Amino acid sequence: MKIYLGTGGYSNEDWIGLLYPPGTKKTDFLSVYSQHFNATELNSSFYAIPGLKAFEGMAKRVESRTRFAVKLHQVFTHTRNYTDDDVARMLQSPEPLREAGLMGPYLAQFPYSFHRTAENRRYLWELAQRLEGHEVAVELRHGSWDKPEVREGFRETGLIWVSPDYPPLGGMPEPQLHASGHVAYLRLHGRNRETWWEGSSAAERHDYRYTEAELAYWADQIAALDPGEVEEVWVLFNNTTQGHALANIETLRPLLEARGLDPARPGQGDRLL
Repeated sequence: MKIYLGTGGYSNEDWIGLLYPPGTKKTDFLSVYSQHFNATELNSSFYAIPGLKAFEGMAKRVESRTRFAVKLHQVFTHTRNYTDDDVARMLQSPEPLREAGLMGPYLAQFPYSFHRTAENRRYLWELAQRLEGHEVAVELRHGSWDKPEVREGFRETGLIWVSPDYPPLGGMPEPQLHASGHVAYLRLHGRNRETWWEGSSAAERHDYRYTEAELAYWADQIAALDPGEVEEVWVLFNNTTQGHALANIETLRPLLEARGLDPARPGQGDRLL
């Protein structure tokens, strides 16, 4: 199995001194990031779909070292009022990444309020049809979706089930790694139960550093996947506050190696933290 390790976004100024040397320009963040990690989630596309030139610049900066999961714009997952033009732009703009062999799945991150109702099931099926021919990983935060029959539906439709790690608050999917096809996708958000609902910002919500024991659980889950069925495993840390994600990736790497897996680095970047 090919393992892709990275973080949700890379434009974190509090990583200066941790990942980015002091004095690094923000425009150079991605170039430095790509020396250490072979995957990233592009968060900016949730707020505004970048144009072709922006994606061309990303492809040049990573020098074929890092693949991108591109988050769908919020009109697809939150307001759910997308137009034909939105679909066209979402599919066409990342073309430079595809041409460079750097395009991973699209990521559809639905909110907790998106329950498993007949209307929402129909919406998700229709969205899958509009994006047919492209890999789409779907994170469903409400626990009503966390059922074997939903994952079987994903398998039949070609959608990638996102396995999330959340604080143990109830009402959300259980922390279990599932694969609905040849790609397994794990998103680790941290387990800060005090700030998950009450936090005033995403930085507060994701302010959590996993312990080695907590990450050993996920290493076991990854090692238990059937390599005859699963070809790729994407592991993305969203606990980016204070560099927690950077430290946790460095903790996870040897845990995976100890289980016979190869979380290879994209280049010769030094060990972090």
